[in-house]
Amino acid sequence: MPPALPERADTIYAPASGFGRAAVSVVRISGPAAAAALSALAGDRPEPRRLSLRRLRDPASGSLLDQALVVWLPGPGTATGEDMAELHLHGGTAVREAVLQALRSVPGCRPAEAGAFTRRAFLNGRIDLTEAEGIADLIDAETEAQRRQALRQLDGALGRQVMAWRDRAIDLLAAAEAALDFADEGDVDEVGLDAAQAERAACLSREIREALADGRRGERLREGFFVVLAGPPNAGKSTLLNALSKRDAAIVSEIPGTTRDAIEVRCDLGGLPVTLVDTAGLRETDDPIEAEGVSRTRRRIETADLVLHLIPADAPEPASLGGMTTIRVHTKSDLTTVRLPQDGALAISARTGAGLDALLDAIRQQAQASLGGDALVTRERHRDALNRAIVHLDRVASAAPDHPPELIAEDLRLGVRALGEVGGHVSVDNMLDRLFAGFCIGK
Repeated sequence: MPPALPERADTIYAPASGFGRAAVSVVRISGPAAAAALSALAGDRPEPRRLSLRRLRDPASGSLLDQALVVWLPGPGTATGEDMAELHLHGGTAVREAVLQALRSVPGCRPAEAGAFTRRAFLNGRIDLTEAEGIADLIDAETEAQRRQALRQLDGALGRQVMAWRDRAIDLLAAAEAALDFADEGDVDEVGLDAAQAERAACLSREIREALADGRRGERLREGFFVVLAGPPNAGKSTLLNALSKRDAAIVSEIPGTTRDAIEVRCDLGGLPVTLVDTAGLRETDDPIEAEGVSRTRRRIETADLVLHLIPADAPEPASLGGMTTIRVHTKSDLTTVRLPQDGALAISARTGAGLDALLDAIRQQAQASLGGDALVTRERHRDALNRAIVHLDRVASAAPDHPPELIAEDLRLGVRALGEVGGHVSVDNMLDRLFAGFCIGK
């Protein structure tokens, strides 16, 4: 289990709702002084877990701050595992700031930093690290698919599975250590270091490997599906970007080389996160700035999930851009001089909108194929830890009969440790700092 917070930890407070003018503003308090803070502002402490109407007053001056609903939540059965209180205020900015200022004067209370409440929930064992990451992903979710994935993570889908794998690895380790420590005892089963253990390690390794063979869907869904618009100058890339994003995201000009650097626009396409990337036109040029833009375009093409190869009406049939997934798109189909596309290419007109629905459907199908389906692993750190566990389990599975049992036990210890890192069941202080720094204040 994660280490508990120190007994004398301070008490934190912060708005737990959005900033700005609203109907209701919620201020959350957590820590050993939560009861004192609530009493200082609201007078008598209300019955636990029941919203009660109170007049809030400044502890220093006694002046009325607000008439609000308050709730007292004694620990450890709370979101953070500590004593908590919430103040449901009227949502004016002045009201909220006055209450926050009053809390500052309560001994032992201080404003919370980003992610402080969720961090305490993790440190007090209320959630594991994968669930904390699910909260972060849910806050950042921009599309329906991202929301569903974050909720699965928050519900413990990955945490439960990894915990089951870890329990099995611990059983293997216990058998190995028993065989080492009590090899001379008649009632100790010595199969802890034989072929049976090797087969169990191999089975566990296979299961983890199968979970990782998902095409990195989870990570890609969090980051988005990248679609690069590529082609020669004046092929209509910027015009198409504006048409697909329904706003003037890129400058449109008949002057070749107007776009010098990549322009990214994030879109929600059928519930999937898609990032459209406008790029510099592909051509040979002596202009060093434009040449750098072309070089960057080629790099973006190499890393894209999908490339829309735009072919202008007056250009000869171009060569292929490479082996990446590509949709050939003939632009400016409203012009009478445009050739009919061949070999599955699409014809569009960003000016009239002709063909855009078919193009969007093609992009959506590619994104669905790449991102669709439930993914267990959603972050690179999960994948890294699980791959390290596989390495150690494979060593156990492939060990020769005369392999030193001490080394088998050490590989099992390292495998258990790697699995524990996923849920935060080993020391991960540096990673925690990075994770919770990305949260909003009050979460």
